[in-house]
Amino acid sequence: MKIRIERTKRGYPAFWESGGGISDTGEATIIAGKDGKPKNAIYVRSRGQLANCRHALIPIEVGDYIIVAFHYREDFQIEIYKVIDFEEVKGEMYAVMQYVNGKYNTEHIICYGMNEWDAPLPAFLEAAVQAVMKKATCYHCREPHYIA
Repeated sequence: MKIRIERTKRGYPAFWESGGGISDTGEATIIAGKDGKPKNAIYVRSRGQLANCRHALIPIEVGDYIIVAFHYREDFQIEIYKVIDFEEVKGEMYAVMQYVNGKYNTEHIICYGMNEWDAPLPAFLEAAVQAVMKKATCYHCREPHYIA
C-alpha cells in the first residue's frame, strides 16, 4: 500500500499528525519512531482552522510507524502501518507500507477492531496506541498528542 506524504523544504519525507473527536465519532493519525517513541516535529500549527485538522508535521523514515484510529462511541478501529520505502511518482512523494497481515486482505500490520487485536500488539507501541486513541476522542482537538 502507498500513501501520499509531504516533502519538507529540504526534500525529506514527512507526514502530519492530525485528527480529533466530535460528539460520538473521531479519527486520528500519529507517527511513532522505529522504537515506538514520539518524534520531533518539524512544524507545529498554532493558527487558522485547527479543530480536528493537521497539528504537527513530523519527518518520517523507513521503519517508522503510522497509527490510525477511527471510533464511533469509543468502539475503536485501529490500524498500524510500518514504512518500508519511499517512492516518487509524477512529482508526488509516497510512503510504501509493509504488508504483513493478510487477515483483512489489506496492507496493515496489526488491526484492532471489535475490541480485540488480530495479532499481538508489540509492547513498544502501547504508548503510541494510547495516544492515538486519546487524540481520536479529544473533542475538537487543536494540538499534537504524540511529539517529542
